[in-house]
Amino acid sequence: MTRHLHARIDIAPADALVDVPREITLRGFNGDECVALAATLNHPDGSQWESQAMLTADADGTVSVSATAPVSGDWIVADATAPVWAMRRLRAPTRPAWSEGTAPLEIALTATGQYGAQARAQYTLRFLAPGVTHRPVREAGLSGTLYTPASPGPHPAVLVLAGSGGGMHEQRAALYASHGYAALALGYFKAPGRPDHIDDTPLEYFETALRWMHDRLAPRHGFVAISGVSRGGELALLLASCFPALVSAVVAYVPSAVVHGTLRAGHPDKPRDATAWTWRGAPLPNVWRDNPDADWHAFDHPPAPGQPVRQAAAFHTPLRNAVAMARARIPVENILGPVLLISGTDDGFWPSTLYSEQVADVLGQRKNGAPVEHVRGEGAGHAIGLPQLPATLIAKPHPVAGLLLDGGGTAMANARASAISWARVVNFLADAEQRSASGHAVGAPAS
Repeated sequence: MTRHLHARIDIAPADALVDVPREITLRGFNGDECVALAATLNHPDGSQWESQAMLTADADGTVSVSATAPVSGDWIVADATAPVWAMRRLRAPTRPAWSEGTAPLEIALTATGQYGAQARAQYTLRFLAPGVTHRPVREAGLSGTLYTPASPGPHPAVLVLAGSGGGMHEQRAALYASHGYAALALGYFKAPGRPDHIDDTPLEYFETALRWMHDRLAPRHGFVAISGVSRGGELALLLASCFPALVSAVVAYVPSAVVHGTLRAGHPDKPRDATAWTWRGAPLPNVWRDNPDADWHAFDHPPAPGQPVRQAAAFHTPLRNAVAMARARIPVENILGPVLLISGTDDGFWPSTLYSEQVADVLGQRKNGAPVEHVRGEGAGHAIGLPQLPATLIAKPHPVAGLLLDGGGTAMANARASAISWARVVNFLADAEQRSASGHAVGAPAS
C-alpha cells in the first residue's frame, strides 16, 4: 500500500565552491519506490543542460545519491556529482564569451516518485569564494585578469595559461584564488590587445609576466607556480625550463614533451607546422617542421565520414624521428621546482600520457630532489579540468579552427579524472610552497 508522504531533497552544502562535493538525499518517498531525479542548468552563457536517472529508494523511502547507483539514466554510478557531470547539452551557448565566466552555476533538481510525490531543490556551484576580488591587468604589455584571495597577503601566486583555444582560463584562476593564491589568468592570443592566433608568440612575453608577478605581487616565500592546459601545459614546461629561477612549481594538464608548430591555433594562411614560440626573435624548432616521418593524415581525416576527427594518432608519427625529437624536446631537466603532470590515457587530441611519461622519466633523474608526479586519468581524454562541471561534450569544434574534434574518454572517466587531479593539484601546490618555505626555494629572479 502506498503512502502519500511529504517528499523533499536535502543538499549539503547548498552553496559552495564547485570543487566541494555535495551530499544529495531524497527523502519522504515510499520504501523501494522508483524515483526519477532530473537536474537542469541554465548556464550564464545561454546554454541549457539536463540529466536524468532512475533510482530506487531504500526501505525507509530514502535515496542517498552518493551511495545509490541508478537503475537507468544518464549516469550509472553512485556519485552525487553525477547529476552535473552527466548533463547533456540541450541548447548551445547564445553568449559564448560567458562560457569561461565566473558567475555561479545554479543547479535545479526535481525528484518524482512513481506514485506521484515530487520534490524540488536548488544548489549553487561557485568559482569565487566570498571576498575574492579580480581586476584586469593591462600593464607592462600584459593582457590578463588577476584574482586575489580575500585573506590578507602576501599570497603565493599562480600564472594560469589557456591552451590552443586562446583567451584566459578565468574559472581556474578564480578557483586558485579561492584556495589562497594570487592567480593571474594570462591571455597570449585571442585576448584583449593580443594577436588572434598563436603564431610567433615570444617567450619574452611570459618572462615579463613572471617578473611582473614577482615584483608587483611580492608573493609569499617568492612562490610563483605555473598552471597550463594542453598547449598551455606544453608552454608551462617550456617556461619552467627556460626561466627556472622564476618558476617555483609546475602543474601541466595534458601537456606535451616537445615543442609543436601552430597546429590548429595558427593563422589560416600559414602551414600548421609554422612557428608557435620564439625567443630573442628566433623560432623555437618544432617537432613537425622538416620531419620526414611526420604524417598528418589522422590530423586531417576522421576515422569514418561524418565523424569528428580524433587526431592523436598523427602525433605519434613525428616522434619516430630521433633528430626532430632531439631538437624539439623541451629541456625539462632545467626545471628546479616540483612538477605535477596530469594526463588522459584515452586522449584524442595528442598522446598526453606518453608525453607525461617522457617528461617524468627525465625529471626523475634530477639531482636536486624536487619531486615529479604523474596523475594518469585512466580512460580519460583531453578534457580534464575542474570538477563537478558538465563532461559530456567529448566532441566539439576547435575554438580557433572550427573543426569538430574528438577529445577522447567518456563523461564518467573525464569527470573522475577532473575530480581526482584537482584534489591533487590543491595538495601539490600547498606542498610545493611548504618546500619553498623550508629552504628548498627556487632561486631569486635573475636581474
